[in-house]
Amino acid sequence: MARPNILWIVTTQWRAQASGHAGDPNACTPFLDALAAESVNYAQAVTPHPFGPMARAALLTGLHSPENGVRDYFDPLPRSTRTIGHQLGASGYLTAFFGKWGVGRQDPTQALVGEAQAKLSVPADARGGFEFWEGFEGGFLLNDPWLHGTRLPEPARFDGYQSEVICARAGEWMLRQTAGRPWFAVVSLEAAHPPYHAPAAGVQARPAASIVLAANVPRAGEAEKRARQELAGYYAHIEATDHAIGRWLLSQTNRDQTVVVFTSVHGDMHGAHGLFRKGWPYEESVRVPLLVRGASGSRRSGGAGKQDASAISLADLPAMTLAWSRGQDALPSANAVQRISMPSVVALPDQCDRVWRGVRTKTHKLILNADRSPWLFFDLEHDPLERHNLADEPEWSAKLDELARQIP
Repeated sequence: MARPNILWIVTTQWRAQASGHAGDPNACTPFLDALAAESVNYAQAVTPHPFGPMARAALLTGLHSPENGVRDYFDPLPRSTRTIGHQLGASGYLTAFFGKWGVGRQDPTQALVGEAQAKLSVPADARGGFEFWEGFEGGFLLNDPWLHGTRLPEPARFDGYQSEVICARAGEWMLRQTAGRPWFAVVSLEAAHPPYHAPAAGVQARPAASIVLAANVPRAGEAEKRARQELAGYYAHIEATDHAIGRWLLSQTNRDQTVVVFTSVHGDMHGAHGLFRKGWPYEESVRVPLLVRGASGSRRSGGAGKQDASAISLADLPAMTLAWSRGQDALPSANAVQRISMPSVVALPDQCDRVWRGVRTKTHKLILNADRSPWLFFDLEHDPLERHNLADEPEWSAKLDELARQIP
């Protein structure tokens, strides 16, 4: 059997609930809903680290931070690190990366948002072993991005919505691959990351008052007001990016020849528990979408979508991808325990204020402080919104101790 093409679509800050097929009444995502109808939906998927550089390093290597060399926000992925790009390239795949890199060397003296960061060059030997590379380190320019790489030796500005620009250029590249060599491509988008007020390809933000909030967002205060304002823009970028993915990527992929993965590196609290942004161990921050269409296991189901409740992490994706490249199943254990952590405190507004580590199963989550004292313990099966911390409840001590023994 011919080896499949493999496409990873990786977004930013797109939390697991933020799609129509996930039941979010605020989300207009017709293209991803159609993808989900043909995919395995790993509804319990988590990021190993709910912060961009650490999560991206784990996604590329299959190793958790700091084992992969990235502990802090400004740590670059070591150039000697072997990535999924190296591995698939060595097995004969043509490998390509498009969009946000996010694990390169940044300039901490520059503003994180703006052209200075967007125009930082990623050297050829720091691009994770991808044969073709076209992207940017950061900058969070959701419009008019700057790109450089294999066919752009100097950063060049491209007019348009970032998701559309990146997806269109990746889709064009995909259509040109006709030599018979299988390809692996990563399309990495900054949306739906702030600034949420940025234009979203003509999609108008809905009135803040119409946003449906989860029950764990405190009401009648500043948290509710801010959550409504930010979510109005957030869902506009969700809709615009869904359209870009559907028009420029999903329409270019041959269902019989391409495995398609859709995910995000982390979520956003958006006012849950009165908190915002990421780095926090709550579900809104750590749980991410993960759809897989076209892998051998889903093909056996006749192409119909199905939901898989296995505990699975983005750190599993490299190994799963290598299995798909060999025509093998890559099915996670139904009883897996996934490690999650924040190996450092990122000194930016709203982010988590402590180092923590923990484990998450499909029914429970335990989070320890840096000194291994319990911080949070939730029964996710009966308390999915995590409103009842059981860490100090004596009747849960045995289960807490059982999970604590599985935290390195």
